[in-house]
Amino acid sequence: MTLKFLYAALAATALVALAVPTIAQDKTGTNAGPAAEGAVPGAAATMALAQELYVVGVAQGDAVTVLAAAKLAASVEVTTTEAGTLDPAAITFREGDQSTFRKKAAPAAPAAPAPMMNDEMRRAAKASFFSATTDDDGAADAPVTADAMFAKARALAGDDEAMQRLIDAAMAEGSRGRIGGAVQWLSRLPAGMTDVWEIPFYGNSYAEVAVVGDGDANLDVAITDENGNVICYDVSWSDKLYCDWTPAWDGYFYITVQNGGRVRNSYYLMTN
Repeated sequence: MTLKFLYAALAATALVALAVPTIAQDKTGTNAGPAAEGAVPGAAATMALAQELYVVGVAQGDAVTVLAAAKLAASVEVTTTEAGTLDPAAITFREGDQSTFRKKAAPAAPAAPAPMMNDEMRRAAKASFFSATTDDDGAADAPVTADAMFAKARALAGDDEAMQRLIDAAMAEGSRGRIGGAVQWLSRLPAGMTDVWEIPFYGNSYAEVAVVGDGDANLDVAITDENGNVICYDVSWSDKLYCDWTPAWDGYFYITVQNGGRVRNSYYLMTN
């Protein structure tokens, strides 16, 4: 599979034209502004790359590539938490289209993220739509972990003593220098169903989202703002996406994840 690295600039396609508002607080346009100064990809980007490298390494039977993936995955410190419940009535899908959606006018919903303390984790709410087409849970229960990557690298290394020593050294290095600040939510999405996530991001602050599947089924992903404007969109054959952008104002964003495969895909949604 090919990792779906989609940046906000690439989303300006025939699907939607990104129009950065000329007035900072004009919230009728697309909620994407100029890149935040000094912004660099963080933990979500690193984990997404680790997962992609692992897939390539396993496909090629290459212990070196799998070890590189394991080291990247081990370098990321991620907090796993539970998502809240998103009111399904707040979301509507256009007829015949499960991957393109818009948010209904919902006066009871906040128009911008509630203030968060510096030590408070980002919150997310999720609703699931449509009916499962099969009850096949697939082979995997979650995306592969750093420990599992190290174990796979060791298995691929076999009797190569030099490679085994490199793996030992990498595992001993452990979590030193870890990249922190990321939070993730696990969803086990049956075939034929669609998740919609609501997540707040602050304006003029760097935002990144990664969707990392378990490899069992294709996932189609779209990220939109509260006005339904597309920030990132990908329907290619993969279950991995990385997207970064800078919101122009405080607002909620909606990540829709559709399982177009024949079995369940257990994926992580990760943000900074």
